[in-house]
Amino acid sequence: MSRRVPDREYLPPVDRIRLKFAKRGRLRFASHRDFQRAFERALRRAGVPMAYSAGFSPHPKISYANAAPTGAGSEAEYLEIGIMDRIDPDRLAEAIDRSLPTGFDIVDAVRVGAGDFASRLEASVWQLVLPGVPAAAGVAAVEALLAQETVTVQRMTKKGLRTFDIRPALVAARCTPGGDGCAILTLVVRHGTPSVRPDDVLVGLSQVAALAPPAPPQVTRLAQGPLAADQFSVTDPFAPDRAAGAPSGASGHGSDRQLA
Repeated sequence: MSRRVPDREYLPPVDRIRLKFAKRGRLRFASHRDFQRAFERALRRAGVPMAYSAGFSPHPKISYANAAPTGAGSEAEYLEIGIMDRIDPDRLAEAIDRSLPTGFDIVDAVRVGAGDFASRLEASVWQLVLPGVPAAAGVAAVEALLAQETVTVQRMTKKGLRTFDIRPALVAARCTPGGDGCAILTLVVRHGTPSVRPDDVLVGLSQVAALAPPAPPQVTRLAQGPLAADQFSVTDPFAPDRAAGAPSGASGHGSDRQLA
């Protein structure tokens, strides 16, 4: 019996582009899988010459990094694509953005200039709008949480109920007054295993300070990247790529192709 060979010959990507995108408005409730489907459709509409994986079921060369949970908005999600031509990153971003649903928005793009991108996503800055929570109560609850050496919470995972300490991952937290009598909680959370999510911090606040918002909070990831020196912000994870500045024609195809 003859051996079947893949229908598509594998060719390595000519170029690689990293994209930063946002999840806004009602699309904060879209799952990561929903975004993947929308993004792949947008690539086809925009005519992006995608590179594909090898094997009997080839897939577009797309790598996603640290997706926000369903229900959370985000201004800082990241992915990388491999393409079979050299394309100006800004024009590529514009073409894909035009093809995505409103609410999935491409906000930045760089040509890959330095590797090991995942290690740059060291921490996230989260904003939680807590309706019906007075700012004074939020401030007191944050102070109580930060005063603890250990804050143990439980979360149901695919492998069952898991118990873990959220305190080591919580780099910083503060509470400020917002409109309509709500409190705004800003968190800097270091990435790790298990990943500590904003809802885990809310569980911790309910345990140490009996803080329980009467309505679901609005959660948004404002940024993610390397921890800044002030320990209350993160820096641009694209900075090493911009500094590397891949020279024009490095792919061997001369000038950048222009998408329609």
